[in-house]
Amino acid sequence: MEAEGFNHSFVFTFEQDFEQSSIRGWMEQHWLSVCSSATAVYLVFIFSVQAYMKDRTPFNLRTSLAAWSFSLAMFSILGALRTGAELYHNLNNKGLYQSLCSSSFMAEDNVVAFWTWMFIISKLLELFDTVFIVLRKQKLIFLHWYHHVTVLWFCWHSYVEFTSTIRWGMVMNYSVHAIMYSYFTLKALKIRVPKVCAMVITTIQLAQFITGCVVNYVAYTYTQNGLDCSVSDFNFKMCFFLYFSYLALFAKFFYDSYFKSKVNQEEKKQN
Repeated sequence: MEAEGFNHSFVFTFEQDFEQSSIRGWMEQHWLSVCSSATAVYLVFIFSVQAYMKDRTPFNLRTSLAAWSFSLAMFSILGALRTGAELYHNLNNKGLYQSLCSSSFMAEDNVVAFWTWMFIISKLLELFDTVFIVLRKQKLIFLHWYHHVTVLWFCWHSYVEFTSTIRWGMVMNYSVHAIMYSYFTLKALKIRVPKVCAMVITTIQLAQFITGCVVNYVAYTYTQNGLDCSVSDFNFKMCFFLYFSYLALFAKFFYDSYFKSKVNQEEKKQN
């Protein structure tokens, strides 16, 4: 496939010096052990701490949570800007097929390659989100830890295989997280935020999963028509399964959070 050839307006030194080949080699050797160990430690820790905190006073951690959320918000904003510009350029100049099926953005563009790597690493760091939940004795739902664990595995597997469709998922996720973690920062700082903002964020997340399903399906149709696409059959199946499961779980969360209580209140009034 033809390379993208996007010219960035400026390049940081750490982006220019990024060596994709050595990182990918390390990932191929260690991704399975890292994901397995991280998942085991994560699950044992969060449920053990949750049990330990059952009869104890919750930690406040508001300042730490604000700092953590602010850091992830700034990281996501920068990641969205650095990868989104390249995707927009590629889509406009090379078309949908190239944007979905070429992985040269990881192999030939040091800037996007660096931020792709950072995106993958962030899925490991985001496991710490749950630490605040269990230490502050907030409700830990299945959706939360299931999403964190499966995203970690899917993203690391996709990186090892140089899966081309991760470009779309990465830009969408950076963008959604830029908004979401900014919201979390404001909430942690006790800054008044309209309740509708939470509903808007969940709606954007649902739109992300729907788009992800469409993107995966379009890429799959390209392969069925005999076109070359840098996505394995296993990755296609994993992507379809995860996106549909996220869509179902987030839709239920949306209903339970923003409509179920209203429905129950209306039923009580009628009775």
